[in-house]
Amino acid sequence: MATIDGLNPGTFGIYTFDFEHQPAARIGESARELEQLGWRALWFPEVGGREALSLADRLLAATERLTVINGIAQIWARDARTAQGGALLLADAFPDRHVLGLGFGGTPHAGVRPLAAMGAYLDDMDALQPPATAPLKSPVRRLLAAYGPKMLGLARDRTAGAHTYHVNVAHTAEAREILGPDAFLGVEHAVLLETDAGRARAIAREHLVPYLNTPYNLAKFRRLGYTEEELAHGGSDRLVDDLVLWGEPESVAARLRGHLEAGADHVAVQVVGTAPGESSMPSWRRLGEVLLDG
Repeated sequence: MATIDGLNPGTFGIYTFDFEHQPAARIGESARELEQLGWRALWFPEVGGREALSLADRLLAATERLTVINGIAQIWARDARTAQGGALLLADAFPDRHVLGLGFGGTPHAGVRPLAAMGAYLDDMDALQPPATAPLKSPVRRLLAAYGPKMLGLARDRTAGAHTYHVNVAHTAEAREILGPDAFLGVEHAVLLETDAGRARAIAREHLVPYLNTPYNLAKFRRLGYTEEELAHGGSDRLVDDLVLWGEPESVAARLRGHLEAGADHVAVQVVGTAPGESSMPSWRRLGEVLLDG
């Protein structure tokens, strides 16, 4: 199994938007319970609410062992100097527990392509000298959000590996081939612990609305092999069932393991259908029983 520059986040982790809407005290309580349940890694996005590095600090400070991974910190939300400085401080304060996942997000710069922008951002980060303090106890670890072959190649060549989002198992196999045997591959996948097909697909389609209405996501789904008919009207049953795994915990777990068989090192499980301000903890507890060792 590949690691993130020597850091092993375990086979399964949690990916959640929940902390965008919860008060700070509840965020800390949730993170501590996840750690007590045996989850080893916690991924979270940056979608315009909570600032990525500040939230990482909050989660790290509230726990003792949990690996906290930005999935992702948006490159347009802060310049390279700020990102590097924040990551250096987190690496020093919480050795071997933080991973800076970077992605092409935030307010874009007109005319700048994602691959060129990401390469330039990494160049700027690498050019910065660390502060003149005592040596860091652990390195700054980086991942890239990547889907296409060129971004996956950049992740392989310039960082510890790649993080993919809303992809199927076939893409995981293709990503592993591009990344080679040594780079880390973390795959997010949405799940829903609901056994009624009609209700499950209705909730899944609600979750997929923004992704089926943005050009870059639609382009991604086309490359994954879904037809125009399957992308219309909220998505076909095949697309919905591929992107949001639903059912009993055991059946969901079996399908999640398909990514591991296809070459993923780690699967970050996103529970969908949780109302803003509420917690996915009941589902995380049930999933922990079938996904976590011990």
